[in-house]
Amino acid sequence: MKKRFLAIFLVLTLALTLLAGCGKKPSEPAAPEAASPPEADAQALQELNVGVAQDFDSLDPHHATAAGTKEVLFNLFEGLVKPTSEGQLVPAVASDVKVSDDGLTYTFTLRQGVKFHNGDTVDMQDVVFSIDRNRIAADGGAALIPALAVIQDLTYDDTTLTLTLSEPSLELLSYLTLAILPADYEEQETAPVGTGPFKYVSRQAQDNMVIERFEDYWGTPAKLDKVTFRIIENVEGLVMGLQSGALDLVMHLTSTQTAQLSEKDFHVEVGSMNLVQALYLNNAVTPFDDVRVRQALCYGVDKQDIIDRAFDGYGIPLGTSMFPSFGKYYDESLTDYYTHDVEKAKALLADAGYPNGFDMTITVPSNYQPHVDTAEVLKEQLKDIGVNVTILPVEWGVWLSDVYGARQFESTITGLTSDNMTARKLLERFGSQIGNNFTNYNNSEYDEILAKAVTSTSDEEQTALYRQLEKNLTENAANVYLQDMADLVAVRNGVEGLTFYPLYVLDVSTLYWAS
Repeated sequence: MKKRFLAIFLVLTLALTLLAGCGKKPSEPAAPEAASPPEADAQALQELNVGVAQDFDSLDPHHATAAGTKEVLFNLFEGLVKPTSEGQLVPAVASDVKVSDDGLTYTFTLRQGVKFHNGDTVDMQDVVFSIDRNRIAADGGAALIPALAVIQDLTYDDTTLTLTLSEPSLELLSYLTLAILPADYEEQETAPVGTGPFKYVSRQAQDNMVIERFEDYWGTPAKLDKVTFRIIENVEGLVMGLQSGALDLVMHLTSTQTAQLSEKDFHVEVGSMNLVQALYLNNAVTPFDDVRVRQALCYGVDKQDIIDRAFDGYGIPLGTSMFPSFGKYYDESLTDYYTHDVEKAKALLADAGYPNGFDMTITVPSNYQPHVDTAEVLKEQLKDIGVNVTILPVEWGVWLSDVYGARQFESTITGLTSDNMTARKLLERFGSQIGNNFTNYNNSEYDEILAKAVTSTSDEEQTALYRQLEKNLTENAANVYLQDMADLVAVRNGVEGLTFYPLYVLDVSTLYWAS
């Protein structure tokens, strides 16, 4: 039995075969897939200007909340292990990982000579500090990563870290992608220091952040010398920045925006955002505290029509809080659980006491044109079932504080994702006792299944439990699930090496100017 658990465990966590297929645990990170750039003129710096639609909520990777922040900080930080573009976990700050037969003991060997961006060498005190900072609750609050509560004991010397678990955890290694930070450094929020291929240079709030290649990086060095992320929350400003030459690359554009760009100057690369875009409902406010109302909204929405009208057909319809790149956890059968049925929606509303429909507000971050466009189509569709929608555009900072933080909203459109390739990260947020459950979903059956799933030691059982959670969200119409949005990336001609991940990240270390 022990051998069977270990085999399952290693296949799942070290190779992340939730994407498909089996693999071996590599001893070193995989080399970037992009072709090698030509020899550059010694005098010509390789610089890139990237447009982003939001300011950064925190430069401390352990406190950053916004997916847009995390996708940029990916270039500055890394953990004991890190993800590759193939969805595997490979050693990073650790050079080797061993797991005991019973899955209760993890032994990490510290990679020698890894440098922080401030020039200090990473030691085991830094590793322990970083793990403890995320697993131990501070000031009476919740731990930053509740999944690390399974670590019962932590012992170490100069080169070896041993974690002893209270029970086996199939997902622990994915959570140990958490950023390793210097233990004695207190300025992460304003001047972050990590171990990644790029180091922080400067930031001007609401304007830009500059990073440059870290010359002492232990792994494959970045090809660019300098990257400037320019913050342009005005949706038209991103396209104008590309057209004027101020920007070289912008992700997460709509097809309408990319159509405005000249083919002689730009090419568009298409991937998946690996997120769940939905009309997220505040289940604690009337009328969304009634499952019949939530189900009526699901029947009143035509997902494919949204994708066709707002995204020129780009996008994958979803029916729950999971997207296709998560392989075995993704239940495609839930996509059409609610077919577009106006009469059924009206009947449910009448049964819930709203025969003439009702008024509702969709709060949407104004800097994300895809979400704004989605709201406009939803507004038209929901008219047919008697629901009158008011769209409330707000600035990103307001959305983050009022909607996500304070939960002061009726409904909103956004995309939720995972930053560590675990189904748990996507589904745990709907547990009634979870701090980031901003939709206030409260379902006792869901809580019970979640508790079993996160403690399961059987890969097969855990997968089945996560799929039960997805079905629960769908059947109870926790939200109106829409799509995994396509990622349209405008890239200036001459820039090559863009790599898509099965995560919401932008890896600029593989980018370079070919001419």
